[in-house]
Amino acid sequence: MSETFIGSRGRRRELGVDVELQPGREALVRVAVATLWSAPEAVRPIDRPALAACTDIPAWISGMDTDQQVGDCVLSQLLLGERVLVTELRPGGWAHVVALEQPAAKLDPRGYPGWLPVDHLAPAAPVTGAEPLVVDATVTALHTAPGGAVAVPDVVLGTRLTPAGPAADGWRPVHAAGHADPLWVPTGHLAPVPTMPPSAGEVLTVAQRLLDVVYIWGGVSAHGIDCSGLVHLAWRRFGVVLPRDADDQAVATTPVPLGAERPGDLYFFARPGRKIHHIGIVTAEPRPGDDRRMLHACYRRRRVLEEPLPAERIATLVGAHRV
Repeated sequence: MSETFIGSRGRRRELGVDVELQPGREALVRVAVATLWSAPEAVRPIDRPALAACTDIPAWISGMDTDQQVGDCVLSQLLLGERVLVTELRPGGWAHVVALEQPAAKLDPRGYPGWLPVDHLAPAAPVTGAEPLVVDATVTALHTAPGGAVAVPDVVLGTRLTPAGPAADGWRPVHAAGHADPLWVPTGHLAPVPTMPPSAGEVLTVAQRLLDVVYIWGGVSAHGIDCSGLVHLAWRRFGVVLPRDADDQAVATTPVPLGAERPGDLYFFARPGRKIHHIGIVTAEPRPGDDRRMLHACYRRRRVLEEPLPAERIATLVGAHRV
């Protein structure tokens, strides 16, 4: 006999699984930042804040030591409203999904695959046709009313939102996945999604706002990020979808001769006979003597930084590319 009850958000559930979410159908991320896991069994006690129905990613990150920050149980992260294809539901409250907005050709031609808690998803809503907005603040929150209580905290740069009406007194109503009523964001924290490709300089300026953000393996947010996540998120702010992983990003971009790179281009790194393992954003035109600079999420120093390429990076530099 199955266990059936009505969940706190009014959804019918059986065996702990939201029956409105079905394999083969799309869903939307309903939390500010959802973490994509390699398997439900891979999560650790330290990961509880990232698994809660209302995630607390800053608390999750601050609770980890440097070794836990690079655990391979984390694959990627998805932002509020991001589309996924549900491929499997487990009675324990987990959904296997494909992140449709994070290309990963070597893993799945549809997008990046992994596991999410069912509570982090909402059934896909009808498309309204309204021109989308994008969060341009590094971090903001969605409120129940202008200046009212916080409904969704820790919403990050690059999150797409659908307008729910005109601005009023410096606030804009928006639709958010999993919320029936419009929520409110300070108007200055939003921008229209550009209709034209951005300049490399514009993308670099956005990426520079993430200086000193903590390095988190699989991170794709202003709370914590990895090297390819930094590139993915900076371009996402302008509506440009790049693959999630560095080797796929190399395939999706255009090589330029070393020496011809300019700020906003990408540096790729690989060891002999190995696939690309690191990526950075060019911050200055090269000068004689291999003096090159880049902005990158550095695994070794566990943060986003801008620096000249040290000798060990020069030794593994395999090319420069342009988006």
